[in-house]
Amino acid sequence: MSQTAAGSVERAVEAFRDGSPVLVHDAADREGETDLVYPASAVTADAVAHLRNDAGGLVCVALTADVAEAFGLAYMDEILDHPASEAHELGYDERSSFSLTVNHRDTYTGVTDEDRALTITELASAAVNPDGTDFSERFRAPGHVHLLRAAPNLLDERQGHTELGIALADAADREPAVVVCEMLDDETGGALSPADARTYAERHDLPYVEGAAIVETLA
Repeated sequence: MSQTAAGSVERAVEAFRDGSPVLVHDAADREGETDLVYPASAVTADAVAHLRNDAGGLVCVALTADVAEAFGLAYMDEILDHPASEAHELGYDERSSFSLTVNHRDTYTGVTDEDRALTITELASAAVNPDGTDFSERFRAPGHVHLLRAAPNLLDERQGHTELGIALADAADREPAVVVCEMLDDETGGALSPADARTYAERHDLPYVEGAAIVETLA
């Protein structure tokens, strides 16, 4: 690996350790998307606004498989009993990471920046002590925060933004919960190109890192 790639991972881990967001591009032959990724416990209402306005995709919280198991969170395609959930073929992976959508029980509608920030930080807190958390007592479903369940063997098994973000959190000694949101291009409506994502990262002094560099360094 080049020193530049290794340095980008090191900078991303340091940013995560400080509670700052990073930009992560998965791979051109996968989703081909760059996500804005935060440690879940560092998400404030302003951070949710940042995700909405500067990323624009779906705001999700990724959890490790162990945490999801403790919370009783199965994959959504295992939960749904509807014909639309059958033959769920993806062009970029074998399965989706989606699980339930939730709100914290102290939220009102659940969709405001303040409400989503509360749900996200409470998920981070719960993820630190999953066996001591009564998940249904603290959260309700359906809600406005999408949950993602990471593959049990993380990057050795799957290399999506869910696993890439969790790997960064682990390397930074953060809680096993991260927020991911796809960065979209306002002009094309498609995924923000890697070149434009790098330009954004440089303009805002945020780390940009390729998924391949994370896999080679942290897997």
